[in-house]
Amino acid sequence: MKPPIGGQAVIEGVMMQNGDRVAVAVRRLDNQEVLVRPLAVSRRFPRLGRTPFLRGTFRLYDTMALGLRALNASTQIAYPEEEQMSKGGTFFAFFFAIVLGVGAFIILPLFIANSVTWLRLGNSILFNLVEGSIRLAIFFAYLVAIRFWVKDIRRVFQYHGAEHKVVHTYEADEELTVENAKTHTTIHPRCGTAFLMAVFVIAILVFSVAGNPTLWLKILSRILLLPVVAGIAYEAQRLASRHFDKLWVRILAQPGLWLQRLTTAEPTDDMIEVAIAALDEVRDADPATQATS
Repeated sequence: MKPPIGGQAVIEGVMMQNGDRVAVAVRRLDNQEVLVRPLAVSRRFPRLGRTPFLRGTFRLYDTMALGLRALNASTQIAYPEEEQMSKGGTFFAFFFAIVLGVGAFIILPLFIANSVTWLRLGNSILFNLVEGSIRLAIFFAYLVAIRFWVKDIRRVFQYHGAEHKVVHTYEADEELTVENAKTHTTIHPRCGTAFLMAVFVIAILVFSVAGNPTLWLKILSRILLLPVVAGIAYEAQRLASRHFDKLWVRILAQPGLWLQRLTTAEPTDDMIEVAIAALDEVRDADPATQATS
């Protein structure tokens, strides 16, 4: 069985990961040369990272940390003349991203829903349905805003589409060429965007367990229950990817796939070439490393 390969879009390129083998491929802006740089994988608590329902939280942390390193590496390649982020700067960016994410997508929707008196004093399930809907609306508005108003993000989304097309080509056992990749869709069921959609839906159910207490207890419960939400969402996405041939799984997965239409775009041929270079670098990973992925 072929090992699963995944990745993410970075600045003017793509990062691909196959087990413990990771590579970033970037097209330099000064001479259009494609450079491929390997990245080392650092896993925190590897044993817990393989334990069902616990591994989701640790995988999420590892993925975010690796993603920031890949972004920093891609910036170094694409813009070699500019000052690069230090190790301390990477940690600050990681910390800031977590704080911003919790504030914008956890606490802000909670404050908005809690400001409605009849919701605050009413049924906890209804409260969490409204809160979850607000959270999803904020996330949707955020994606629309950066897609259409931030020019550089459009290129990142195109590289995201290139990543998916090349992974589809690899999974179809086709030769990794631009022409083969162009025939595939930019949508992929294992995408992180689909994972985020699962998080939003599962959060509604998990947060309902906390009931409808005072505001400060609601905030505390949301933060403490985040690892539970991440763990369940991770297992749900793994299950969906393994049984995507089943109709009921494809139906349940549709919202996450629809959301990818905002986070991916049709890539150019040269973007697909970069994604192929990244996947070529990692697809022959040592099978012994797959157990740790």
